[in-house]
Amino acid sequence: MSDDGSFTYNGGRVGPGERQNIRFVVSETYLGDPVRIPVTIINGARPGPTAFLSAAAHGDELNGIEVVREVAHEWDLEALAGTLICLPVLNVPGFLAQQRYLPVYDRDLNRSFPGAADSTSAKRMAARIYTNFIEPCDFGLDFHTSTRGRTNMIHVRADMADADVGRLARAYGTNVIIDSEGSSGMLRTEAAVDGTPTITVEMGEAHRFQRGLIDEALAGVRSVFAEYEMLAAESVRWPGWRTVITDEREKTWLRADAGGMVDMHFERGSLVHEGDTVCTITNPFKDDNVHVEAPFTGLLVGVLENPVVYPGNPLCHLVELDRRTRRVVEMEQSPTVGLE
Repeated sequence: MSDDGSFTYNGGRVGPGERQNIRFVVSETYLGDPVRIPVTIINGARPGPTAFLSAAAHGDELNGIEVVREVAHEWDLEALAGTLICLPVLNVPGFLAQQRYLPVYDRDLNRSFPGAADSTSAKRMAARIYTNFIEPCDFGLDFHTSTRGRTNMIHVRADMADADVGRLARAYGTNVIIDSEGSSGMLRTEAAVDGTPTITVEMGEAHRFQRGLIDEALAGVRSVFAEYEMLAAESVRWPGWRTVITDEREKTWLRADAGGMVDMHFERGSLVHEGDTVCTITNPFKDDNVHVEAPFTGLLVGVLENPVVYPGNPLCHLVELDRRTRRVVEMEQSPTVGLE
């Protein structure tokens, strides 16, 4: 931010009380035409933190796009304190092709941050985004979905060893936080290292707008804005129960030991008990059923949506719950539990 409270980027300035919608050049096509990403910058009339909301670093992950668009263009932000950078589609080439990675380059944009101006195409694109719109921020929310063929319950991924990241993760208000440093080149990882606490919000599946999850994600954004006093009328959200999944807590992807078609017996977010049959794998004649059992009692954070597998394909993501949280979840999912 400049001394007069303006937000500046390469090619522009947004003063206090102003907003801009821009198409920012991040690369070029084979024909030399510009590749532009959409960016909305809202600079509040009152001072406050600078935050970014980003989505579609993977081009087929659509839920977050709608979250960022609604905040930017449907919310009443007249009383905003601080500056909001809305980046609904980071990976425009992938979005246009409706594929996860950068087409042609076949690289993962979310393993290319903070980027480098003299490196690969992906890292050059990442550097343009990072330098102009990520690095100047005080914190950020990066929205993702599961990859194609799977779906996630809404949850946060964050490095809880970083106190500032932990504050942001808790403020978002999801039931589940998965504690991990993240991989090198991830937006959240590199931003946090550089002093911009950032979390990943996982929600739903690729190639979809899922209204219920979008609404939950928007509630999390409001909660964060309340925590950092960007919107005074909002309040910090408490989800009713919360579990933080650490390396010391059991978590696993259950994988198929046989090829075939999958009958999933539970939905994402379901509590399953040790020994429960989570799903059944069958052949075309249904004469060779393979039952996949839960190895421990836990929560299905992610499950398969595309019901066909090879041996080794992931079926579901199971995380352990402590006894107290398990009891709360049991009461929530089966209200008669514990009643006489």
